[in-house]
Amino acid sequence: MTLYRSVAVLPSLGVSLGHREVGAADHWILSLEPAPSLACTHLVKSPFPHVAISLVGSSFDGTPAELRAAADEAAAGRFGRAVVFPGSSELTGTLTVAEVLATTAIDRVEVLGSGVADAALKLDTRDFVRPQYRGGDLVLVTMPAVGGTLVPFETRDPTPCCADHA
Repeated sequence: MTLYRSVAVLPSLGVSLGHREVGAADHWILSLEPAPSLACTHLVKSPFPHVAISLVGSSFDGTPAELRAAADEAAAGRFGRAVVFPGSSELTGTLTVAEVLATTAIDRVEVLGSGVADAALKLDTRDFVRPQYRGGDLVLVTMPAVGGTLVPFETRDPTPCCADHA
């Protein structure tokens, strides 16, 4: 177990600003100074569907009263899509799965539909890595790409659903 694993058990602060899209929440998180040690997005339903945020190692006192329940849900949840996490700034370019596991808080790298990735496989990060907490573990889901490499399943600019329909 590395030093990075302990950050996930620290108390977190819930924030809800009513972001409708994860990209907007990501942008807000990445603008924080100082940067949090861990920041996750959480899809919540109350009082309307939106993206709430949990932060560790940061303070914020701007959640509107009507969104406080969503902020509390994000802070208490054992789930989330990690935007900032220990080692996340080092996930650029191409690395082996073993390097990702050794230098970040990511506990496991999986290949979509195939299980745990081989440690020797190369991961082209595309400079955008968003693992998710699952069962207390931070898991990065990947998919096969050209040349026997892996790429993160979530992309920076996903194609909107039904984009090719008239």
